[in-house]
Formats: sequence, structure tokens, C-alpha cells
Amino acid sequence: MEKKKIGGTRKAVLDAIGFIAVVLLFLLYMVPFVLVLLNSFKLKRDIIKNPFSMIPEKGFIVKNYIVAFEKMNFLRSFGNSVMVTGLATLLVIILAAMVAYYFVRSRNMFSTVCFALMAASMIIPFQAIMIPLVSIYGASLHMLNHRLTLVFLHTGFAMSMSVFIYQGFIKSGIPIALEEAACIDGCSKVQTFFHIVFPLLKPVTATLVILNVLAFWNDYLLPSLVLGKKQIMTLPLSTYAFYGTYSADYGTIMAGLVLTVAPILILYLFLQKQIINGVVAGAVK
Repeated sequence: MEKKKIGGTRKAVLDAIGFIAVVLLFLLYMVPFVLVLLNSFKLKRDIIKNPFSMIPEKGFIVKNYIVAFEKMNFLRSFGNSVMVTGLATLLVIILAAMVAYYFVRSRNMFSTVCFALMAASMIIPFQAIMIPLVSIYGASLHMLNHRLTLVFLHTGFAMSMSVFIYQGFIKSGIPIALEEAACIDGCSKVQTFFHIVFPLLKPVTATLVILNVLAFWNDYLLPSLVLGKKQIMTLPLSTYAFYGTYSADYGTIMAGLVLTVAPILILYLFLQKQIINGVVAGAVK
């Protein structure tokens, strides 16, 4: 009985230490976000004087959000971000699922080589090709300053990872007997994919939608290379309007960052249950 008591006490102590460690790591992770939120309600002088203060000397203000909303033209930039992110995500999901299905079911040298090349392309950093990319699309093809160009590039860069994930899921989780039964019932290849296979990809599709939406919405480097006109800038790009040549308005910058993150955060809170269910279902599958 004594040994059981000691073992139970030891486990409780280890659980408590683990819980405290997780809480400390969570607080450490949240510090930058909390500072951005607090400083978005401060004057510039209060931020420069003491950016870590919980209560500024001049008190909290809402003017930063009003100025940021107007200066970054939030509604227009929000619409650009929604258009680019939504269209690119839709294209990636549909095209990646179709390509992965072809790679799995068409066992030939062409599909094997193409899949190997797509998997290998994931190790190439974007920074290594961004200068040739801008040179080709800008100087040669004159395709810069178009939102559809950004959609096209987002789709291309996200295809490799999405196809790789879809390919593993289809290979291990979609029985070919279902497709054979659909073929016997008279379904074509296209009907079999969209009516039988694609609905079964819902768990991994939910995961890829979240990953791609976060990547496209928060991306700054690629849009900064493609979009130069203020009328077509996305939200991350519009925050650059607060930086001057010799100074920056830190209060409005923080407010602009909060406004940029807020839509995707609200979307995540509303879809949290579906996201978790999709991830768990994909893991079980």
C-alpha cells in the first residue's frame, strides 16, 4: 500500500510540473501577441517610453484603430485578401486532389516521376527563385500588378505539399473497391472522383484548407513582389503604409496588425469544432 501511495504521489507531482511547464510555455508564446494588442491602444510616445507597460501614462485610446482603418483602406484591402485567398485555396484543393488521385490510381512511369519531382520541389526555398520569378513575370510576360497572377503563383507553390498529403490519404484510406463498384454502376472516372472519392477526402481537405488559408492570408513576401498598386494590395501589404522614410507610427502599426489578424482569428473561432474534428478524423483514418 505504501508503494502505491508513493507512486501516486510521484505521478501527481510530475503531472503538476508538466502542467506548470505547459502554462509557462503558453504565456511565453502569448507575450508578443499581448504586447501588440496593448500597444495598439497607446500613443506613440508611451510605446517608445515603455512598450511593456500594462497601463500607459496617457491612458488607452481607440484613435489608432480609426486611423489604421482609414489609412490602410481596410475594406478594399480586406476584399483583395478574401479574393486572393479564397480563389487560390479553392484551386489548390480541387487541383491537388485530382492530381493526387491520378498519381495513386495510374501506376506508370509518368505519374511516378511527376510525383517524385513534386515532392522534391518542396525542399527548394522560395527565396532562391523569387528574383528569377519576378524577372520572368515582370520583365518578360508583364503579368505583375494583377491579383490573378498572385492567385496563380499561390496555387503553384502550394500544390506540392497538398498533393503529397492527398496522395498519402488516398493511398491508405480510400479503398479501390468503392471505385470499382461505381464503375460497375455506370459512373465515369470524373463522376467517380467527384461523387465517391472527393467526399471521402473531407477530413484531410479541412486540414489543408486551414493550412493554405493561413499561409495565403498572412503572406507578405510574394504579394510584395507581385502587387505594387495600392488598389490591389492585400491586408499584410497595406500595413506598410504606416512606415515613413525616417519614422513609423507604432500605435497605428500595431492597430493595423490587429485588424489584419482579426478576420482569420474570428474565422478560426467559428470553425474551431469543424477544424478539430477534421484533424482528428484524418489522424484516425
